[in-house]
Amino acid sequence: MHDDIERILISEQEIRSAIARVAAEVTSAYAGRDFTVVAVLKGSCVFASDLIRSIPIPLELAFLAASSYGTGTTSKELRISFVPLDSEIAGKNLLLVDDILDTGRTLHRLKQEMLARGAAEVRTCVLLDKPARRSVEFEADFRCFEVQDLFVVGFGLDFAGRYRNLPYVGALKPAAFQRLQAAH
Repeated sequence: MHDDIERILISEQEIRSAIARVAAEVTSAYAGRDFTVVAVLKGSCVFASDLIRSIPIPLELAFLAASSYGTGTTSKELRISFVPLDSEIAGKNLLLVDDILDTGRTLHRLKQEMLARGAAEVRTCVLLDKPARRSVEFEADFRCFEVQDLFVVGFGLDFAGRYRNLPYVGALKPAAFQRLQAAH
């Protein structure tokens, strides 16, 4: 698995430091207020887990499933397959947590969906921000890193369902893309 990585872009230690910084920002923003972290599955599970363990104030946790890649490297149609219960959304302050802000379409649509279901407030938090790929005007409220326009994997991010368990963020070798695309 590590042999498929062309280069490590963000080390495990850099990720831990950035999560501590963002957790402090989130803690400050929500101090004294109830809020719910809504982790966008599957990609954000690793990031969201580390993030919530670093936030020392009460919070609730909910999950939302959305996907737009499949086995390709470019974003396709967004599918929302699991949404929190209305009681977990209505009147709540939500923090949508996702692995990457790429085109902006996913988080924009999810934020609008949560507001339409009655959320009082929806903020967003991402591990990675890739502004070069933005196709809709959208900025995350909290972010750990800005990255180049590369297809990245690791720390929850995948290609064809693989590499989520890498403890760092890396760029895949072109040969790994080709091999995995041919297999699917």
